[in-house]
Amino acid sequence: MNTQFEQFQGKGWVRFAQDRQVVAWAADALQHGIRSLDDPACAEWFQCERTWFIGVDALPNDAAGRLPDGPPLSGVPVEFITQNLGAIPDLHRAQVSSVFPGYPRPRPGEGEAAFRYRVKRDAAHVDGVKMFGEHRRRKVEEPHAWVLGIPLNESSPDAAPLVIWEGSHHIMRRAFTAAFEGLSPEDWADVDVTDAYTAARAEVFETCLRITVHAKPGESYLMHRLCLHGVAPWGAAANAPEEGRMIAYFRPELADWTKGWLAEG
Repeated sequence: MNTQFEQFQGKGWVRFAQDRQVVAWAADALQHGIRSLDDPACAEWFQCERTWFIGVDALPNDAAGRLPDGPPLSGVPVEFITQNLGAIPDLHRAQVSSVFPGYPRPRPGEGEAAFRYRVKRDAAHVDGVKMFGEHRRRKVEEPHAWVLGIPLNESSPDAAPLVIWEGSHHIMRRAFTAAFEGLSPEDWADVDVTDAYTAARAEVFETCLRITVHAKPGESYLMHRLCLHGVAPWGAAANAPEEGRMIAYFRPELADWTKGWLAEG
């Protein structure tokens, strides 16, 4: 087993060194990302008093990750995924995550406790575990295969970087496995996982190392789908270009998450 895959399995994430194919893809994607900031169709993605552009589906890539007239999505991260985690499924339009000076500010309708959690705990979450109802309960709704981050521009390490709690995917896997125990997989999507999720999150905060992940254009990183993660506040001396700290994210959904979401890989 290679050491990078060992790190991915053990800590829940791995960073890849600069790769010329990723450099080419990121340089091309940056131009599309900048345009998305001014696209009226994406205006709703400005949140937290315009300090965060969520940018869901903002890149016009095809199912292989290629942008119009651009280079293919290839290189080290793609090779790692295909060799260790299986064939890359059809990809969604990538997210363009841009953060600006002053982040975080409150989102519309965000209460004091929720905003405090955003500031103190980086709005930590597991992707795909969605809130529902007036009592803010949670179910698993959008389970992903993995999360691939590709920085599109140069920013300082304290410019609202990704935060990961290393090893948190092990705790989360145990919690969700217990929540679904004895239930038919076709019923998993209806299970209220709030209590299990909240308890597991508290255990993660208590026992797992919080790290920040910074990378330059041409570098990239892969995160396990069950990792607790978030975005750090913008540092007092942080800097980034006018378009903000911009990262493209791919997080393809699993075709049948009951067969793979709780697996080791």
